[in-house]
Amino acid sequence: MQALWMLLASLFFASMGVCVKFASSYFNSAELILYRGLVGIAFMWALARAQHITLATRFPGMHAWRSLVGVMSLGAWFYALAHLPLATAMTLNYMSSVWIAAFLVGGSLLFGRIPKQGPLVLTVMLGFVGVVLMLRPTFDHHLAFAGLIGLLSGMGAAFAYMQVMALSRLGEPETRVVFYFSVGSVLAGGAAMLLTGASPWLWPSALWLIPVGVLASLGQLCMTRAYSHGSTLVVANLQYSGIVFGAIYSVALFGDAIALMGWAGMGLIVISGIAATVLRQHAIPQAPAEEH
Repeated sequence: MQALWMLLASLFFASMGVCVKFASSYFNSAELILYRGLVGIAFMWALARAQHITLATRFPGMHAWRSLVGVMSLGAWFYALAHLPLATAMTLNYMSSVWIAAFLVGGSLLFGRIPKQGPLVLTVMLGFVGVVLMLRPTFDHHLAFAGLIGLLSGMGAAFAYMQVMALSRLGEPETRVVFYFSVGSVLAGGAAMLLTGASPWLWPSALWLIPVGVLASLGQLCMTRAYSHGSTLVVANLQYSGIVFGAIYSVALFGDAIALMGWAGMGLIVISGIAATVLRQHAIPQAPAEEH
């Protein structure tokens, strides 16, 4: 059943990516983060009431840190979604497994244990080869900056995922975790809008904002539940179904022509991400894995 929760989360996130891509024609990333948070707050508050779950928490600092890194990652991902093909932006965000492996390799270098981390080194290298293959068409179209931002969204997601795992292990219900992330999204999005300004509301285009918030909340709920109650290794690997969903949407809805090199790059990133998760499970059994 937990595997199904992760598959649903991946589908919800990919569907949200579609809505973000449409909405980004009318709203900037700061506005999308704000409105996504507002819808999320209303949705999660109603759900908490229905479940009789209090929203008071004993870990405000941990929620604040999770919201900070999560919102930074979300903003980078929204920017990438607006400027890159959907499949490319989705795949770059799923680089979180490879980033965590890179962090472990970096730590091993500091302590002189790199020979023991040889397989992880190869995994990290394979993942970034995949990025180069996938982004080569992007560089040809002068969208290198968007590709870099998309890559950074995966790095931010790696930190956010580890914090979600820490909160779930402390007994925080998924409804509360997602609620406070939505609050953080409103605060960060509102602050950013002071610099970027607000776009005019155009109907019915503004209606895209509703499914962005609802799908994001549903995806966060399913993801958190999967990691809280399921096998970390199985759930972490099933997250890559989101790349499949994103590729299908990218081709079917937006007519994106993904070159053979791009497909190869996506495949390498999936393989390296799964390998990194498996290797980390064997090397550090208690280490938290990532989720989307």
